[in-house]
Amino acid sequence: DRGLEPAVTLSIIIPAFNEERLLGDFLRSAREAASACGLADYEVVVCDNNSTDATARIAKEAGAQVIFEPVNRISLARNAGAATASGDWLLFIDADSRLCAATLRAMLAAVDDGRHVGGGSLIDLQPRPWWGALLVWTWALISYSMNWAAGSFVFCRADAFRAVGGYPPELAAGEEVVLSRRLKRWGKPRGRGFVILTKAPHVSSGRKFYLYSPRELLAVLLEMAKSPRRCLRDTAIHKQFY
Repeated sequence: DRGLEPAVTLSIIIPAFNEERLLGDFLRSAREAASACGLADYEVVVCDNNSTDATARIAKEAGAQVIFEPVNRISLARNAGAATASGDWLLFIDADSRLCAATLRAMLAAVDDGRHVGGGSLIDLQPRPWWGALLVWTWALISYSMNWAAGSFVFCRADAFRAVGGYPPELAAGEEVVLSRRLKRWGKPRGRGFVILTKAPHVSSGRKFYLYSPRELLAVLLEMAKSPRRCLRDTAIHKQFY
């Protein structure tokens, strides 16, 4: 694999709040995927988002750079990670994910062709109940048709990320959609598009399907439909589903 061009570097940024159970597995998957793709020039930045468990220790022992964000809000954690990152390209991934070589390879190809400002990937949540599969399919349709990245896998040029102001810090949810729109606006006059990868969906955890009942998840969705602006800024709702 050719991977990234020699002059380009990649920063993998992981926001993490009390992720001691899953973070180690993700970091191993990232190393294995990078090795399989022949990617050598990359760094891993973990933003400990005020965890009370061993998240920071596990990240340090795995060789990641660890920074701290005291306010529990994923947009702030992602921005803090990006502020520390030194790569020309940024890849934001959730700590309960698993980075597959096929997904990383598809992302590197999009970076390498020089036609994109950034993008995302279709998402596969595992494990999941039957109704979870329906929600995953629904989001895939929205993501692809609207060209919006899912929060658990977003990549972009570092200069573009900084030029558009990063993730909106005031939002507790939906920040990835705002960033997607900002990056598309930045890239359009420069002849660079925003792509949703489809051939190798990114694998993330479906644990919330089992932590919360369908009724609880539906209640949040209905509340967002009724008052989207308030819900996107509601840190209580966000913290419940972080």
